Order: sequence, then C-alpha cells, then structure tokens
Amino acid sequence: MHMHLMSKEHQVVERARRAFQTGKSKPLEFRLNQLKSLHRFINERRKDIADAVKKDLNKSGNSTELFETLSLEGEINVAVERLTEWAAPRPVEKSLVTIADEVYIRPEPLGVVLIIGAWNYPWVVTLQPLVGAIAAGNAAVVKPSEVSSHSAKLMEELLPLYLHEELYPVVCGGVSETQELLRQRFDHVFYTGNSTVGRLVMEAAARHLTPVTLELGGKSPCYIDKNVDLTVACRRITWGKFVNCGQTCIAPDYILCEPSIQNRLVEEIRKCITEFYTDDPKNFEDYGRIINQRHFQRLMSLLEGSTVAIGGDSDESQCYIAPTVLKDVTGDSKVMQEEIFGPILPIITISGVDEAIQFINDREKPLALYVFSQDNKLIRRVVAETSSGALVANDCLVHFTINALPFGGVGKSGMGQYHGQHSFDQLSHLRACLIKKLNMEAANAMRYPPHTDKKLGWARIFLLKQVNLGRLRRMAMLAMFTALGAFIVQVRCFTVVPNLWSADQANAGGPNLFLQILNIIVLLQF
Repeated sequence: MHMHLMSKEHQVVERARRAFQTGKSKPLEFRLNQLKSLHRFINERRKDIADAVKKDLNKSGNSTELFETLSLEGEINVAVERLTEWAAPRPVEKSLVTIADEVYIRPEPLGVVLIIGAWNYPWVVTLQPLVGAIAAGNAAVVKPSEVSSHSAKLMEELLPLYLHEELYPVVCGGVSETQELLRQRFDHVFYTGNSTVGRLVMEAAARHLTPVTLELGGKSPCYIDKNVDLTVACRRITWGKFVNCGQTCIAPDYILCEPSIQNRLVEEIRKCITEFYTDDPKNFEDYGRIINQRHFQRLMSLLEGSTVAIGGDSDESQCYIAPTVLKDVTGDSKVMQEEIFGPILPIITISGVDEAIQFINDREKPLALYVFSQDNKLIRRVVAETSSGALVANDCLVHFTINALPFGGVGKSGMGQYHGQHSFDQLSHLRACLIKKLNMEAANAMRYPPHTDKKLGWARIFLLKQVNLGRLRRMAMLAMFTALGAFIVQVRCFTVVPNLWSADQANAGGPNLFLQILNIIVLLQF
C-alpha cells in the first residue's frame, strides 16, 4: 500500500516499526537516555502539566504533584537504577544432561507497543506503561484519552521534543482514531479504562493474535470490622474515596459493615469530609469536578432509590457533586449495579465477616479489596478466602505507590500487571536460551531412543533430575576448605608435634578436633 493511501494512524505505526527494526531502541545506553529525557520532560514542564490537569479535572497543583508527577518520577528513577540488572540474562537451574551447557532466560523487546491511556489520571496511567516500554527496548505508540483533552493536547505537543519522535509518537483523537489504531498490528496492547472498551480492545487485538494488558476496574469493596478504631479507619477511607472526586479505579466503591456501627461510620466520615474539604467543598480548591456532563448525569442517576446520609448536593453547570454517603443500601440498589467512579459512597450492612466474604465472592473479582481490622487472624482469613487484583488492610490506594508490587486486575477487573520490574517483564519476551557445545557426544547418548530398560532408567535420572547449582557450589567450597584444613592440620602436626600421628596417639589431639569441626560444618551446610 502506498504511503498516501494509508491512514494517518497506519503511517505512524509503520514508521515506528521501521524505526524499531533498525535496532535503535535496543542498546541499554539509548534506553537510559530516553528514560532520563522523559524525567527531564516531567521536571521542566511541571507547571504546564499542572495547568492542563486543572483545566481537565479541576485538580490543584498539589494533587497533580502527589498523584501524577511524583509517581512518574519514582517509576523512572527505579527503571534507570535497575535497568542493567533487569535486562541481564537470568540463569536458571539445569538438569544433569545440561549441566555443562549455558542455560538462561534473555529478556528481549516485543516490538511496537500500543499504549491507550485513561482520563482520570491522564499523565501517570499513560506514561508509566511507557516507562516500561522504553526500558524493555520497544517502540511505543502513545494514545492519550481524548476526554482529558488539555492533557492529551499538551502530551502531543511536548513529548516529541524530549523523546525519539518515530519510536515514541503520540496520536490524539477520539473513538474513530482509536478504532483505526486498533486495526493495525502491534506486538502488545496496553489499555487502561473500563471493561466495556476493554472487551473491544481485546477483540481487536485477537485478530492479530496480539497479547494485551487490560487495566480495568470494578467495584472495590471495603469491609470494616466493628472492633476497629473507626476514627482512623474513616479518615483513610474518606481520603481514598473522595480524592480526585472519586474518579480513581482503586477507590473504595462501597462499605460493608455490621448495622451496629453504620451510624457511627456516617458521623465519622462527615467529620472527615469537613476536615478535608471544609463545609463548602464546592469552593474548596482541593476538591475536583466530574470529568464531563455525561458522567455527571450517570452519577446522579445512581442516587435514585437510596437514602442520602451525607451530601447529595450538585451543580450540573460546573459538573460538581458533593462528597456523598448513602446508607441502608442493598446489593440490588441501582448504585450497586456498576462501578461508581465518582464521589458517592454506599454503606451496605451485613451480619459479619462471613457474610462480607460471601457478598464479595458472589460478585466479579475487584481490582482492589480493602479490609479494616485490628484482628490479624480476620485479615488473614479475608486474604485466604477472597480474590482481587490487590488486597490492602487498614489503608486505601497506597499499594499503587510501591514499585515492587505488581499492579493489575484479575478476572473482569483486568489482566496483566505493571510497575517497576513487572512493567519491564510484561513488555518483554522472556526468551529461553540453551547454548550447547558439540563435544562430549557420549554423554548425550541417554537422550536417544533407549534399547534397554537400564538405559531408560539412567535417562530418567539425567533428564528429569534438576540440579541445584547453589548446593553444588556450597559442596565445592566445602571440599576446598576441607582440603585446605587437612593440609594445615597435617603441616602443624608434623612441624610442631611430630609424633602426633603415631599409633598410640592416633585418637587424640588435633586430628580429632579437626574432624569434629568438619562434622559441624557439614551439618550446618546440609
């Protein structure tokens, strides 16, 4: 197909693939330079980024710094610091038949990755996967969400000034542009968003047998034990729920608690809302807005049929909904039929932890599960008897900040994971490598079709028995130290006490002591 007949999206992907095929993105030095350039972009354009997010979501500068730029800088710093280690060949245990061979895993770039970002945290959820893509040596086409239009436009304008323009292009646009991108062949698609679009992304990727990472969402439950310190629990839940106006994929979606603490919970959350956002959240700079009127109307309709305990105020012209708590909600209520993704917190009463676990397990697996309790046995039980992308006890959201933890869903809340080395591994091909020499053919005879049962028995031992190289190394060192120790004892015996080895003293003195020490070493090793 001639270039002028291709769509704009097709041309961008083709350019990225040709650039990748030159091998330019593979050297570690290039990857590190690009990561450092990305860090420089975030550092130099802080104010521009904050201004764009303010226009999109009415977030304050502090909020953008805390939830967007600092997270990105941390992710880049970890990648720069650890990249040499991540990209190095990884030795594996051998079998006896491959003991003389080189056997390892070699991380390799996949090729051209498509990253489709989300609007709620338009920088961090779009550029964190890009950090992994660059670190792994891929090319990446970045598609920011058109819903956060100011952030998307800024990314399109500024990112090419810092990163290699052909390897890491930014494509803006709406549904039709995204659909056209998804018609192209990629080597991996990384999507953050809702499960409805997630299905379409996976369907489009399947036509090319392209693997996907889907960072979706769902209704993340929050179980509160009646014996917990409610003041502390409610502070942490109020923060986790209403930050970014509730538009966080891992925000607590609903509370499960016993009826005896429901009213106390409402009062504690009321105090926290006032403390965090004043008596007038609408005019408080750190309280955001709903992204657009479509989502505003969707959220207001979720209030139907429920009892408002706190908040409920709204202003459609400003896309403002006050921090709202609903009480006496049931599993059949309208607000329980979809992910809320806004500043509405329903409370559902249950009889205790048994019913809470049952309630959670009767529904789709959530992206996050929160439990508040002072009872470690109860927490361990919730861990053991439920399934979710992540589980956090006695706090909310903070697991997202830990690079060493894999971030991702399970079941309907998504597939695949990222952050830190998990991003690198997710966007790499972990290639199995075995390098054998052509000599020692006699030792390979065990592999060939056996003529005797005896040969089959030896083959079974050699092919199936795994070799613990760490143990072998310890044994080799032990043998070396034993030989050295024996030599020292022998020298000392013949120079200092020449008759030590005579028959009548064979069982006394230095040699016995040496053997005892040797026995202790053997016991400690094994």
